[in-house]
Amino acid sequence: MSSQLKESAQRVQDKLAGLGYPNRVVELPDSARTAQEAADAIGCEVAQIAKSIIFRLKPSNKPLLVVASGVNRVDEKLISSRIDDKLVKADADFVREHTGFVIGGVAPIGHPEPILTMIDEDLFQYPTLWAAAGHPKAVFELTPDELAAMTHGQVTSVKKE
Repeated sequence: MSSQLKESAQRVQDKLAGLGYPNRVVELPDSARTAQEAADAIGCEVAQIAKSIIFRLKPSNKPLLVVASGVNRVDEKLISSRIDDKLVKADADFVREHTGFVIGGVAPIGHPEPILTMIDEDLFQYPTLWAAAGHPKAVFELTPDELAAMTHGQVTSVKKE
């Protein structure tokens, strides 16, 4: 593993440092594009992967970040009703424009502008989580409380029952 982080992963590391967190971004030898791949590479449960999913809000065209447990499917109708706005899937260009990251590497922090964020309450049953760090092979370890503090996210139920 090279000690030189990819540019997008370094942005996440710089953001962590700027916020005063000691968390370290690590680059895995293999892709962590999916929650399962990340869990396999790290050696943790899939549920401990904090996956960042960007939706587009209609009609405002603003992004919404949902950070969900790797085992949960996001209930878009539930979230729509919570925020009283319509969610649509964001395409790759929208995701990159609003986060600065590619799909599969979207970090919960380090975006060009603050993004309205909702955090899966199920993540709070684990002492540590792993989140993408700006690149499909980059991750960082954090606690659920750190995730909530870093993102200013609203902790709520987001999963399909």
